Amino acid sequence: MIRGTIPFTMKILAISDLVIERLYALATQGHFRDVSLVISCGDLPYNYLENLVSLLNVPLYYVPGNHDPEHDPHRRDAHAEGCINLDLRLARDTGLVLAGFGGSVRYKPGAENQYTQGEATARALRLLPSLLWNRLRGRRLDLLISHSPPSGVHDSGTDGAHAGLKAINLILRWARPRYHLHGHMHLYRGNLEPNETRYMDTLVANIFPYKMIEIEHV
Repeated sequence: MIRGTIPFTMKILAISDLVIERLYALATQGHFRDVSLVISCGDLPYNYLENLVSLLNVPLYYVPGNHDPEHDPHRRDAHAEGCINLDLRLARDTGLVLAGFGGSVRYKPGAENQYTQGEATARALRLLPSLLWNRLRGRRLDLLISHSPPSGVHDSGTDGAHAGLKAINLILRWARPRYHLHGHMHLYRGNLEPNETRYMDTLVANIFPYKMIEIEHV
């Protein structure tokens, strides 16, 4: 669990990659009544996100994973109703500044939400002006949300479907968020890989399949 040293913390339910239907029962039993935000790091059915936002009645932000539907505004399954797609956007909510970066490294020709390292870097450059303006206004980025991990952190190397994106390293170096949450890397019992790593000024956390997070509110 991510904990800060400041007494006032807020709770976030972070989810990714795997539907956990038990969360429905926990929500109806009041286990998440003190949650202020829900964060999805991708590769989850949109009806799952919609059900959670209806049960918890708090803002839900998500980024698309490499298995999410194509983003077509004319398709019903192209977005999650009542939820906010944060991909390449900056948002403020409950006193936090959040930014999102969706997709994964390209490993299948023509697939949606998959990018070469160069394409991902070009996408990151579209986000940087908003991050720069935020810094000029004197506010640090609190939380970066992505589907993929950064290159060299929680990833599987330079090749294959689970290589990290160098574009995320660029965002971390430029924006220096306090926290970075990602999915895409499936950790099951018996995995020896760490799920939390310090990268420069940022605590990077793999939240597969879900985590309750306490984040400092400053």
